[in-house]
Amino acid sequence: MLNFAGTPLLVATPEADSRQLIAADLRSLIARIETSMRLIDAAMEQDGDGSAMISADIFVLDDVTPRYATASAALNACRAGLGHALQCLSETGNPA
Repeated sequence: MLNFAGTPLLVATPEADSRQLIAADLRSLIARIETSMRLIDAAMEQDGDGSAMISADIFVLDDVTPRYATASAALNACRAGLGHALQCLSETGNPA
């Protein structure tokens, strides 16, 4: 279960602009994705330490790395999409 006890509630108030609330939420999602990407990178490094080469003649093929790489690529695409959404939200003027 996720613990959002430290996360402030984003409530619409007369002085709070809805765009600011959405932008804050997008920034929060981007930060969570970046944290997940760092965790994946750390797991890949940990799994790679000492297990890639057992001896001079025997190599162990890592079947976990492709899954980590795929997850990392998906998170990277998500982050790019959220960054684009944040950029579009912050642009002023009429949408094309």
